[in-house]
Amino acid sequence: MAIERSWDLFGYDMRNVRGLLVSAWRDLLWGESSPIRRRLDDSVRLESERGSICYQGGEPSDAAATHCAAIMLPEQLVLARVVVLPLAVEADLQAALGFEVTASSPFATDDTAYGWRVVGRDETRLRVALVLVSRSAVMTYLANQYSIHDPLAREVWAEVDGRVVVVNGFGEVVRQRRYRGRLRRSGLLLGASALLLLAIIAVAAVGKRVELERLVSMSEQVERDAASAAQLRNTLAAANEGVAALQSVALQFPNPHFEIARLTELLDDTVSVERFSMNGLQIDLRGRAADAAAVMAQLTDQADYAEVTAPRAISRVAGTEREQFYLTIRLRGSPPE
Repeated sequence: MAIERSWDLFGYDMRNVRGLLVSAWRDLLWGESSPIRRRLDDSVRLESERGSICYQGGEPSDAAATHCAAIMLPEQLVLARVVVLPLAVEADLQAALGFEVTASSPFATDDTAYGWRVVGRDETRLRVALVLVSRSAVMTYLANQYSIHDPLAREVWAEVDGRVVVVNGFGEVVRQRRYRGRLRRSGLLLGASALLLLAIIAVAAVGKRVELERLVSMSEQVERDAASAAQLRNTLAAANEGVAALQSVALQFPNPHFEIARLTELLDDTVSVERFSMNGLQIDLRGRAADAAAVMAQLTDQADYAEVTAPRAISRVAGTEREQFYLTIRLRGSPPE
């Protein structure tokens, strides 16, 4: 039983991976829309019947100074058409267009010059603007209109549907030679930068290795020194647990002497305390004062007292100007300093 294998991936024939890589590399360096070419290629001053304008990377540019010049051919000297090709031929686009030129050129082979430019694409097809010219007719036009007899003196361009196309075999070879030189210098500069970066990384790696070895040695020494302190650390942990237990008890059962001293400082001589009882965080007071409500308000304002309540009503002591009070004070639970 024969097994059919599909080599298509997103519309590309993966059996021609090398051709696809070459095509992608060509587009990156030589494509009209390549950002590298727009950056490194010379600008060209195009002369036509409509006037003069500068181009760079196949698009109008604001560049003023340029060493390259081109002449736009009139329509009567140009055979132009838009060729629709399968996307699969993109890897061998130059060869496919060569066959197309051979099949469709009305001029002799030695007299045929052509140029092309990709003007559109979709998922399955390429649209390529193709122009054909007669070399002899072009040179006659250049001689009559511009007194140019050297084919390398000017570039020759044509226009197809508003897009400019460079006709190969004329002055564009000078600009392409300059562009190749810039690419070569840029590649050497990038290579040197990459080597320098690798050298920096290597030096940093060696330095980090030395530092790592030093840190490992220090770590081993610290581990040896820490072994003798392990028992002391365990003893300290046990002591901390005891301290924590004592602190918990102190929180639950504050020092009554401190609370008595606090009340003595807060209450003036007109207040007498007949009974003081403390159980944990709760204090029970019984006493007499000229204004028991003022005493309760004074104690309520203390930040260390969470709550002050009167479990029994305030009453006047018979035969005196003083009032009997019963107060319950709940502490906030923080031990005194």
